[in-house]
Amino acid sequence: MLTPQDVDFYRTNGYYLNRAQLFSAEKLDTLEQIFTEHLADKGDKLSDELDTPHFRDPRLLDFLLADEVLDLVEPLVGPDIALWTSHFISKDPLVGRATPWHEDSAYWNGRLSEYDRIVTVWLALGPSNRENGCMRVIPGSHDGGGFSEYVPTDKTVQTFHAEIPGVDESRAVYFELERGQCSLHDGRIIHGARPNTSDVRRTGYTMRYFPASVKVLPVPENEGWQIWLARGRDSAGNTYQPGPR
Repeated sequence: MLTPQDVDFYRTNGYYLNRAQLFSAEKLDTLEQIFTEHLADKGDKLSDELDTPHFRDPRLLDFLLADEVLDLVEPLVGPDIALWTSHFISKDPLVGRATPWHEDSAYWNGRLSEYDRIVTVWLALGPSNRENGCMRVIPGSHDGGGFSEYVPTDKTVQTFHAEIPGVDESRAVYFELERGQCSLHDGRIIHGARPNTSDVRRTGYTMRYFPASVKVLPVPENEGWQIWLARGRDSAGNTYQPGPR
């Protein structure tokens, strides 16, 4: 679990790099095999578009609801934890698109009652470094509220349709991780990634959590959305999927 000093660092900067192995070697191998299956079955999707794979593959709940992850995020989210979403994010060698500067919260605007304690765990399924387009963040930018102004981008070379302009890239911190290590970041922090210019695939599995005191609002964007109560109790009146707890 995170120390009080780790939590203070996260609250101030909006991120934390966890250098310890999150899962056992055997469990990590299993997760990587699941990703390989999803990549092979992606059809016409790009390899960085494998969103909410746990909706289709309940095996992933063994990882998303695991104590190894929940123990890590509980000091940041609180004892009552709900699973918001997950995403395999893979940048193909040499051709992986750049991820423009953005805030995750901007893509969830209007869907939740609060945004200040959403935590993303970004688990490296292989090496993630500057050469293959590792994630980078602007420290402290989560204090900006999470809803910046955006301008359009070219989706043939970017993963999203819009980006935050004028970001001071000299302040960026690069999340260089080895396989099995992970980062944690606030859903409101400004972050992005350069394209993969190496011959090594860059793959991460994001696991996102929010306090079970936060209401998932009854808006069209949430129709059919599935959430799980991962730990503790609900106090928002949300409807959860059945599953291991």
